[in-house]
Amino acid sequence: MAQAVVPAMQCQMGALGKSAVRARAGGRVWGVRRAARGTAGFKVLALGPETTGVVQRMNQLLDMDTTPFTDKIIAEYIWVGGSGIDIRSKSRTISKPVEDPSELPKWNYDGSSTGQAPGEDSEVILYPQAIFKDPFRGGNNIIVMCDTYTPQGEPIPTNKRARAAQIFSDPKVSSQVPWFGIEQEYTLMQRDVNWPLGWPVGGYPGPQGPYYCAVGSDKSFGRDISDAHYKACLYAGIEISGTNGEVMPGQWEYQVGPSVGIDAGDHIWASRYLLERITEQAGVVLTLDPKPIQGDWNGAGCHTNYSTKSMREDGGFEVIKKAILNLSLRHDLHISEYGEGNERRLTGLHETASISDFSWGVANRGCSIRVGRDTEAKGKGYLEDRRPASNMDPYTVTALLAETTILWEPTLEAEALAAKKLAMNV
Repeated sequence: MAQAVVPAMQCQMGALGKSAVRARAGGRVWGVRRAARGTAGFKVLALGPETTGVVQRMNQLLDMDTTPFTDKIIAEYIWVGGSGIDIRSKSRTISKPVEDPSELPKWNYDGSSTGQAPGEDSEVILYPQAIFKDPFRGGNNIIVMCDTYTPQGEPIPTNKRARAAQIFSDPKVSSQVPWFGIEQEYTLMQRDVNWPLGWPVGGYPGPQGPYYCAVGSDKSFGRDISDAHYKACLYAGIEISGTNGEVMPGQWEYQVGPSVGIDAGDHIWASRYLLERITEQAGVVLTLDPKPIQGDWNGAGCHTNYSTKSMREDGGFEVIKKAILNLSLRHDLHISEYGEGNERRLTGLHETASISDFSWGVANRGCSIRVGRDTEAKGKGYLEDRRPASNMDPYTVTALLAETTILWEPTLEAEALAAKKLAMNV
């Protein structure tokens, strides 16, 4: 029996069940074997020797490196869609390999089909901004992170990158060389039942505790996806720095950074695109919902570690405390930009602070802003903003952190009141 597996990036999610469901497609008979209960993986098995050659030839084409045969490459243009969290993409042929986004042409798409333009004036223009190697096609093929504009050159409302680029290009900001390390949490869901991977359908696993950074088939669900994504990011040139299983079963995290300025947003969006593609191939649904399961289960965040040059130098802890004061005074503004549905996650439980209250602490994961013990001991380092939701826009969050802590200045009276409230000497 010939086996047709997902090409290039195989993600088997569990042992195959005994039963096979047969279906006809294009006059051929195929067997679809679903994975064991509690998973959403599947494999397609070609039934009969006459299909073996067809499957093999298709896999050969998908895996083919075209470099020896042509100088042309495939560029996959990707951009943020109308919901502000969905990723769209389409491909085009480029005459030769390129190294810089400026070498690539602008392109357009139908914005009325993505919720970004009216039907009577639907053209949206893609501006190439960052290039990554394509781990799916290999060779010299590339993935191109784009942002979106009207034909007149104005950023459309869902283009958060343009505003971020303005902030990061400000001399006051660029001179501070802002570093970001972003912890992207996500949840894997069984496709047909909208229930976390590894959970019994309609039921619940045992309580939280054994799943964080766990090993074992009864505790870790989706490791192949996490590992495949890790390698794809490294291949692509994304600044991924680690990954781990999370507190809720079926939930994972990866970290990107340290990245400087606008790169942080580019790299997170590109990494999300790769994750969407890998889960697509694995037959699993990716959700960035900040609280996918109600009850006594951890939500999903996107904790953002942040530092400036002044914070990283001697005496930087005082700069960090001043930044925390500024962040406290703009708490409501930040919360409004930190992701949809975040009120379901920031409850004061499950390692979160209340959405309505600002707090900070050393080594305290129940605060809005956490400072590490190492930073306190050395008197310099970074802060961690634990408020952003898993579905936050990284361009918005990183730019807002830079704006609030570098460009924005509160009144002395407001600063004094905030310092008293937070019991902070600055």
